[in-house]
Amino acid sequence: MAGTVTHRGARLTVRLLGRIEVATTDGASIRLPGRHAQALFALLVLMRRPRSRDAIAAELWPESDGTSSAGLRQALWLVRSGLSSAGLDPDSVLEVEPDTLGLRPEALKRIDVTDFEDCARRPVCPDETAIAIYRGDLVEGLGHECFASERERLSDLYEDALAKVAEHRLQAGDLDGARVAAEDLLARDPLREEAHAVLIAVHGMLGTRSQVVRRYRRLEAILARELDVAPLSETDATYRLAIARTIARSHERAITIDPHAPTLLVAIGS
Repeated sequence: MAGTVTHRGARLTVRLLGRIEVATTDGASIRLPGRHAQALFALLVLMRRPRSRDAIAAELWPESDGTSSAGLRQALWLVRSGLSSAGLDPDSVLEVEPDTLGLRPEALKRIDVTDFEDCARRPVCPDETAIAIYRGDLVEGLGHECFASERERLSDLYEDALAKVAEHRLQAGDLDGARVAAEDLLARDPLREEAHAVLIAVHGMLGTRSQVVRRYRRLEAILARELDVAPLSETDATYRLAIARTIARSHERAITIDPHAPTLLVAIGS
């Protein structure tokens, strides 16, 4: 509780997906002043075990020209100040030795990165839950290169989960939800063909033939330009079915308007 110093009982919840947020288990927010303090704390959380100070400094300041040790000392002081301001004993959270630095495992109650990764990789955990945990890319706003590979790995997991959610929603008849998930995925990676296929299917069920054709042509163009390939045969089948559905829907509307109108037969080319 803020204002009360705890010596070994500090338990923290840490959110690194999106903007970094740290709080005690009773909800008291911990402010880490400055980007370097936030980056240091995030790196310590992701490390899971103590590492040498030199290695940590090199991760955070790879081109520091010999000033990385001073930068690490300053960032560590800011982290300790943030913990103290929240009423915590910094030594109940940090494991500080002359040559190494880390976080005490018992101080971490919950980490959203762990929750997300566990859910994304376990078949029993719904993909909907995984994408709900993912508030944004790893430590958004921190440009430190040391987070780049982990940020990309987690982003790939999230995009795979989005693809599954879009398909599951489509199969369940949640067309608007499928559209949202597919568009979210394409906003991150325009080359995800399965997301284009979901949108083609949604347009086939709800939209017009021109919408289906435009979406398919857009997919053809981006695949040709970026990868020099054509859409998969499965996507072609989805496209043909979507076109057939829009034609059938148009015919049903025409029959409703004029019950005596002749039947229109249209062949869908391969």
